[in-house]
Amino acid sequence: MARRWLRDGVLIAALMAGGLAGGGVSTGALARQAQQEQVGGTVALAQLPPEAVKTLNLIAAGGPYPYEKDGVVFGNRERLLPSHRRGYYHEYTVPTPGARDRGARRIVCGGPLRRTDNCYYSDDHYTSFNRIIE
Repeated sequence: MARRWLRDGVLIAALMAGGLAGGGVSTGALARQAQQEQVGGTVALAQLPPEAVKTLNLIAAGGPYPYEKDGVVFGNRERLLPSHRRGYYHEYTVPTPGARDRGARRIVCGGPLRRTDNCYYSDDHYTSFNRIIE
């Protein structure tokens, strides 16, 4: 939590300095950088667990999905993903071997259904995300 406050404070200071000094970095670029920092980074397709790769393949095929809630709208209430209108993101379960329920692993994709070029992986039930790089 302290790290987030520190990061936000640095961002505000950078925005103010850039705005006051007319610096070379636009506020839009700083905002995009801050948004990317909230996502937490990237993860390569090859680094994902095999169950996540299988889920991405199901997303690309349009299903069928093993869980009833797969494909529902993800509200982004935590605001960890880039801001978009409601309905832009959809969530999908990444099965956890040995779990009796859906577990904590999810893939959230933005944009039209069946697209996997704007997806994020969370292995901690939306506490953090990494953008999937295919």
